[in-house]
Amino acid sequence: MRSVQIVVALVGVATIVAAFARRTRVPAPSLLVVVGLVVGLIPGVPDMRLSPDLVSLVVLPPLLYAAGEELSWRELRRVWRPVAVLAFGLVVVSAAAVAAVAAATVGLSVSTAFLLGAVLASTDPVAVAALGRRLSLPPRLQTLVQAESLFNDATSLILFRIAAGVVVAGGVLSAGHIVGDFLLLAVGGAVIGGLVAAGVAVVRRRTEDPVVETVVSLLTPYLAYLAAEGAHASGVTAVVVASVTLGAWAPRLTGSRTRLQQSAVHATVVFVLESVVFGVIGLALPDLIRELSSANQDWLLPALAITATLLLVRIAWVFPLTVVQNWRHAGSARTSWQVPAVVSWAGTRGVVPLAAALSIPLVDAAGHPLPQRDLLLVLATAVIVISLVLQGFTLAPLVRLADLSVPQADAANEYNRARLRVAEAGLAYVDELDALETVPPVVIERVRRSLETRVELAQEDGADPAGVRQTYREVRREVAAVQSRELARMYSQGAIDEATRRRIQRQLDLDDARFSDDH
Repeated sequence: MRSVQIVVALVGVATIVAAFARRTRVPAPSLLVVVGLVVGLIPGVPDMRLSPDLVSLVVLPPLLYAAGEELSWRELRRVWRPVAVLAFGLVVVSAAAVAAVAAATVGLSVSTAFLLGAVLASTDPVAVAALGRRLSLPPRLQTLVQAESLFNDATSLILFRIAAGVVVAGGVLSAGHIVGDFLLLAVGGAVIGGLVAAGVAVVRRRTEDPVVETVVSLLTPYLAYLAAEGAHASGVTAVVVASVTLGAWAPRLTGSRTRLQQSAVHATVVFVLESVVFGVIGLALPDLIRELSSANQDWLLPALAITATLLLVRIAWVFPLTVVQNWRHAGSARTSWQVPAVVSWAGTRGVVPLAAALSIPLVDAAGHPLPQRDLLLVLATAVIVISLVLQGFTLAPLVRLADLSVPQADAANEYNRARLRVAEAGLAYVDELDALETVPPVVIERVRRSLETRVELAQEDGADPAGVRQTYREVRREVAAVQSRELARMYSQGAIDEATRRRIQRQLDLDDARFSDDH
């Protein structure tokens, strides 16, 4: 009962923090961590720790799935090379660098230090996606940082799984062991994720009930994760592949009402899970620190050293990558310092590395408490807190200094142009119906007025013997379908970006839902 009360309280606090964060333009996770730490320091606040299995199974899959579904497939194809270099090369280098610093500063064994490095090598796709939208980053840059964060999570969590297995078994890491297990886990997870996506797509195509389809969507990340883990592959990789694939297929799989309902449900689930996980930081960290302090174990300076190492390694990796990109595309516009600076600073640690840290096994293969687990958890959590506070509070000023935000006037102009084109497509279809004389003139006039003014006419009371109201609804839904196709065509041709497409598609979905048969 106490745990349920704590969870409800955390969600309530997170709701207040999120409302405040929208006004201050500060990432909600950063504020939530600060508030959580303050609450955790209040005398009498109970300690709360999540079990590793609960974090791995319940928390990670839906968070990764939600981030993957938001990716723009069109933009991802354009930036896949730098994403691959960052998501694989940078993760391995970061994990190795953290392992070296941890071994030197707190005397961890090589395998245990690499386990810490694997935890902290991943960044937070959910926080990066939310922050990028709030800062109005250019579409390609937004996709780059979001895709890199999502795929580096898959890489780092595979390394984490390998390192955790070695630590639990009391073995020694070897390069051959890491490469072999990595390929097996990654390839197996990718194949299973693709198969799950294909199977779910078949089910969703044949399902028209928004409630049933939303349930299927909620179960998909868990299905992908459990199927991969059951086959001894990477469940995280399976979730990432399934989410990106289904996100690309989504416009052909779901109707308007389903998209509206899924969007609301997924946002709620992500918010609740993030609230609980970030709140646990504040409740667990002070108690862990007290335990380490009583054992005379130093943790603050090593945590600062590890944080600095992660930042320096990322900067040292991103800027040379930009130079290589400029050299390969000598004839195109050259990238200045602003883009690599923002990409370097956008590598915020958040809920994914925190979930990985919380899922460090409690005992080794012999059933004994895992050595130095509390130290690993404190170091990882401290680095995550420093990252969220330092980078979370300063990324927005950096983006403004670099002048990379898409001007509001430009975004508004693109949005208005798209709305005009979509409205014109709808009016053109109405004109075709009028010319064919297949629809009553009163219906044509009502639809035309509604499209021109965007003001809905009140529904008539009483009997409708001529079926005018039903025909009106059918024509309005047909018009919305034509407009959706025009919107998809504009997006596929690169005339609008993902944000504009989603914004207008939501309006069209609302129109379609408003005039559905059972509304």
